[in-house]
Amino acid sequence: MSLFSIKNLKKSSIYITPNFPTLETKRYKIKIFQLVSYVILFVFILILLLSLLFTYSPLNNVIMFMENNKIENQSAKILELEDKIIILVNELDRISDVDKRLNYALTLAKTDSLDSTAAIYDSLRKSDGNLIPAGGSILFIFDKLINQYFPSDSLFWIKPINAIIGREFNPENGHLGMDFLAKDGTPVMAPADGTIIFANYTTENGNVIIIQHKNNYLSIFKHCSQVFKSVRSNVTQGEIIALSGNTGTNSSGAHLHFEIWKNSKPINPHSLIIN
Repeated sequence: MSLFSIKNLKKSSIYITPNFPTLETKRYKIKIFQLVSYVILFVFILILLLSLLFTYSPLNNVIMFMENNKIENQSAKILELEDKIIILVNELDRISDVDKRLNYALTLAKTDSLDSTAAIYDSLRKSDGNLIPAGGSILFIFDKLINQYFPSDSLFWIKPINAIIGREFNPENGHLGMDFLAKDGTPVMAPADGTIIFANYTTENGNVIIIQHKNNYLSIFKHCSQVFKSVRSNVTQGEIIALSGNTGTNSSGAHLHFEIWKNSKPINPHSLIIN
């Protein structure tokens, strides 16, 4: 804008003519710069008044209440998000744990007997915990014998099938369970309450079921002709879970191969079952 135009703008004025029917009409002359100054002054005074009003009047509480509500809502959303993250992490841990158990169960399902030269054979031998250390007292020896033959957490296991035993538990020779001689189609029962963690067909051992029991016990049933339960099914003691058979390449006749594992080691089923 040229200097001439600025000078003209300074000299310019705005005329305001109110029109009131009952009053005499008058015209008010206001220069443009003067009007701008009035507007700026009015805005400044308005801001100052509003600041004083919100600072020293009850309106301040209203503003703080609204801000607090926003902060509380945001905090609640953050807490909700944290809870969801915790739930997600726990669920991922649970899924990871289930995957580990299923992989472990699959390994057991494929293992009927072990060669004494196998790499994991040494870990399946009798635990040193079954031995009575030298220097133990008479009370310690008595308590050890009682716990060995009458374990308090496993007094109520039952035989899984009504049949005679054809081959006993013999881990030193690679046989990790006992074989019950039963004709094809004999009912197989859960020896104790638990949850099915494996129920599927394997090439070597045919139809296999694995039950997870309390206190880190697993019971395993192999060479079944039929399986009646699925993974994650809860079973009760004495409930029929399968039928014995002759499935899998490791089987040479109708029977049930039965194993019990405790803390990742096979144990003699005779130490648990009561009939």
